[in-house]
Amino acid sequence: MEEKTLFLKPPLWLPIIVALILGSAFIVGQNIEVRGAPAMISVSGEGKVTANPDIAALSFGVQTGRQETAQIAMEQLSKSMNAVIEAVKAQGIEQKDIKTESLSLYPAFDWTDGEQIPRGFEANQSLRVKVRNLEKIGSVLSAATAAGANQAGGVSFTIDDPEELLAEARSLAIDDAKEKAANLAGKLGVTLGKLKGFGEGGAYNPLPMYEGVMMDRGMGGGGGSAIPVPTGEQDVRMSVTLTYEVR
Repeated sequence: MEEKTLFLKPPLWLPIIVALILGSAFIVGQNIEVRGAPAMISVSGEGKVTANPDIAALSFGVQTGRQETAQIAMEQLSKSMNAVIEAVKAQGIEQKDIKTESLSLYPAFDWTDGEQIPRGFEANQSLRVKVRNLEKIGSVLSAATAAGANQAGGVSFTIDDPEELLAEARSLAIDDAKEKAANLAGKLGVTLGKLKGFGEGGAYNPLPMYEGVMMDRGMGGGGGSAIPVPTGEQDVRMSVTLTYEVR
């Protein structure tokens, strides 16, 4: 009986399987190398510095109420605002620290039986005034209202140059993070190595004292007692994250 020899041709998909197996071995090898990388720990620290604000920003203005025409409304607004600005300047506020925050003129309407009835025009203007002498805050507000200001948008206190305080808060945060890292390493039974990463967050944000306050035209009594406006204290905060190699 004649023997036959069979020659089997490998299928086309066999090289693909071999390549996939080799590729998997390479990927697994990479994972093993990653697992062998130095261990890291990250800790966060916080620093806070408390300081008194040294700048106040006041927002106030004039609303005319309904006037017969747009021209009358603007004339009334101009007259009142000039008086307010002069009164503010008389309190020692420089022109550079007075700026217009908003200015508007709009028609006024009433509704009768579903019908819109024109009722003239209203105008308003608000100022943003920076007060560098905090003892003058109440006097400035009183003088402005006595001169005709009948709206206030808010008062906020700020620190004119917070960079030095931020640097101090950052230093405290770094010390806090270093101490936490040393304590954590001791509890884990490892030794801190090189610092491998640093990040920081947080900053100084001025806080508003109040918003949306209406003021009576008679408040202040034409130079009477000043409105009390306590300034309080503000916090300057900084947070940092330190990442260490451990061994």
